[in-house]
Amino acid sequence: MTLLEIMIVLAILALIMGLVVGPKVMKLFSKSKEDIVAATVRKYASEAFPLWSQANPDKACPPSIEALNEYMNNKENKDAWGQPYRLLCGANLPAGAQGIAIASNGPDQKENTADDLKSW
Repeated sequence: MTLLEIMIVLAILALIMGLVVGPKVMKLFSKSKEDIVAATVRKYASEAFPLWSQANPDKACPPSIEALNEYMNNKENKDAWGQPYRLLCGANLPAGAQGIAIASNGPDQKENTADDLKSW
């Protein structure tokens, strides 16, 4: 085998990796972002809000998402795409949600679309 033949085989392998494996890895990376945001949204609603409610029995709704950060390991109030989480409470509470509702605009970063990630 010559060096040229080895280089051709390596070029073919690199091409296959770039066209087949690369997109699959990127899709998994995108899916993992969505999974992390979905878990964070649920954690805000099911763990942080009850703890906040116990500490603030005289208030029905937290003033902002930052008030719930004290009860989360996460101190960032933005999702994986750099957009702030939406806090819905009181009169803004959507049907099916109890207490509070937390939402992320999702990958397209547009509100009220099919890819939104919600706690309810």
